[in-house]
Amino acid sequence: MERAKDQRNSFWNAVSILGVVGWSVALPTLIGIALGIWIDRRWPSRFSWALMLLIAGLLFGCFTAWQRIRKDG
Repeated sequence: MERAKDQRNSFWNAVSILGVVGWSVALPTLIGIALGIWIDRRWPSRFSWALMLLIAGLLFGCFTAWQRIRKDG
């Protein structure tokens, strides 16, 4: 009984970690895109702020997710 309970808890724990990791990558990426589009519309330039902030948000999200996995693992 105890072993089955531990396996169930570990499964849901893994699912919750995947959810947190997914949101910690997706949210900064989406915020970067939205902010970049706003800057591009407000102050047009040669460079795409949406693309630059998408990459910055993705890198920040991946770093945050990596820190989270390293802490929980």
